[in-house]
Amino acid sequence: MPLSRGASGPVPLAPMFSYRHAFHAGNHADVLKHSTLIALLKYLTQKEASITVLDTHAGAGVYRLDSRHALTSNEASAGIGQLAGMTNQQALAPVLQDYLALVAEFNRSGQLRHYPGSPFLVHRLLRPQDRLKLFELHPTDARALQLNVKSLEAGRQVTVQIEDGFEGVRQYLPPPSRRGLVLCDPSYEIKSDYARVQTMLGDALKRFATGVYAIWYPIIPRPEAHDLPRRLKSLAGKAGRPWLLASLTVKSGKSDEHGRGGLPASGMFIINPPHTLKSMLQVALPQMVEVLGQDPHAGFTLDSAE
Repeated sequence: MPLSRGASGPVPLAPMFSYRHAFHAGNHADVLKHSTLIALLKYLTQKEASITVLDTHAGAGVYRLDSRHALTSNEASAGIGQLAGMTNQQALAPVLQDYLALVAEFNRSGQLRHYPGSPFLVHRLLRPQDRLKLFELHPTDARALQLNVKSLEAGRQVTVQIEDGFEGVRQYLPPPSRRGLVLCDPSYEIKSDYARVQTMLGDALKRFATGVYAIWYPIIPRPEAHDLPRRLKSLAGKAGRPWLLASLTVKSGKSDEHGRGGLPASGMFIINPPHTLKSMLQVALPQMVEVLGQDPHAGFTLDSAE
């Protein structure tokens, strides 16, 4: 098995790289993840002091929704496509309006052809004093990310590192300004990702207890997936830090009559969330269910600990 040099020595890497986010860009999980991410950044950039954003699994940065990959699954049509196609977007919660407005900036023609991943969304919200560190290990996505970031002409403000993000974030914690956001959203294609999220977060909280941590995870019939939120709550509790958990379910987890499944639900676990985030999601989550729900099993949860 190949090794990657981490801060504490060689780290074994997964021997396969089959997951590509291009197949899933703009789906319901991205709606939850990216609308929450935008809300976090808009809050953090209210203060003048600089922030450092670390993205552990950055992907390709931006995606074509008319590409072969995206059209294979067509998941965006049931995610961002549903929201963008609404005629009464003014009735949506501010969280969702901000999300749609930012996505629209990448689709000036009015047609939904491009979907910005977290690197491009974050870049649009950064100020000159802020920094963005992107990590990506998938060889194809890493090359695409480098090219896409180069097109931003962001200079040193945005850097791409082809390395294991679970390990790579350690060298930047705490950031110089002691203000930062870590987004961690691995594919969880490999079961060890669940344990690695926990390990990364435990170490990060020791290094930078006041940072904001946003962990995305899938809700699927796998013991590790259901156990992860409990473990994250325990980590936050031991560190004495507040947390918020938001989840969105759009359908039953069972396959349909054609044997098609797909991700039924996902969650966002935030440590040190802004005090305004829960009330904002209390309005947005029911609307996500109403617009994105695919069957009677659709619903949401919202929980927190101060």
